[in-house]
Amino acid sequence: MTAEVPVAVYPPDEEPDPARVAGVDLGIIHPYAVAGPDGEGLLVSGRAIRAEHRMHLADTKARRRALARRAPRPGQKGSRRWRKYRRRARLVEGRHRRRVRQAQHEAARTVVSWAVEQRVGVLHVGDPRGVLKVPAGRRHNLRLRQWQIGRLLQVLTDKATLAGITVRLVDERGTSSTCPACHRRVPKPRGRTLSCPHCRFSGHRDLVAAASIATRVPGGGSTTPTAVVLPEVVEHRRAGRHLPGAGRSRRDPRRPPRAARGSVGPRRPAPPPGGESLAPTARIHNTHRTPGER
Repeated sequence: MTAEVPVAVYPPDEEPDPARVAGVDLGIIHPYAVAGPDGEGLLVSGRAIRAEHRMHLADTKARRRALARRAPRPGQKGSRRWRKYRRRARLVEGRHRRRVRQAQHEAARTVVSWAVEQRVGVLHVGDPRGVLKVPAGRRHNLRLRQWQIGRLLQVLTDKATLAGITVRLVDERGTSSTCPACHRRVPKPRGRTLSCPHCRFSGHRDLVAAASIATRVPGGGSTTPTAVVLPEVVEHRRAGRHLPGAGRSRRDPRRPPRAARGSVGPRRPAPPPGGESLAPTARIHNTHRTPGER
């Protein structure tokens, strides 16, 4: 089914300018990192989405362990127990997919709204789909599968088109590992800060990649090697505020808190600085009880 949707109409001198280009870097920790033309930047955090994936996987494993003894056997397919088991699994899976999809739409809407405010007319988006063909172990392959690169690209393209913004896919190879100042190869950093050992340049890794992507053109190559403008003012937004793991705490809010370890009751008051306490306490064990006592 196909339907025509009108593109947004803006007042004079407020519409997106095709001469203003911004670069967008896709990532797992930050689904979208945007570097604008006037030293403006945007970081959209996706840690709530990662927490949702992690907690959903933990809940699924716990549920399967709890139902392992009374799970339906292969010969019981179609029974009442089997239908209830499948119904519950479909309900949980559907809720998880809706939560992640909602957070992805919120992240794309944040980028497009920011681009409209900055009057950006063209978005150069790095295409990282080449990493999907490289096997990197079961753990990293799971992260790539949960990343959903194609959906992030499609959602951003649809919302940008409705806002009158053009999206162009460019090659992002080397943007996160090349210094924008001296254009030399930089070792992969551990965190999110890229530090060049040659020229002592330091900056946010995702924003450096977004600024380099903004200078590239579709089909390969760059406009000018000295046109990299790093953001000076960066806005931080969070995608998926509705998710249970969107808070700062890493504890799963859907599980009861763990009992405090090492808690042995009230502590003995500290002695005064002059020495031992004037009234030392002692434990008295009364082993003799009268018949009327309990």
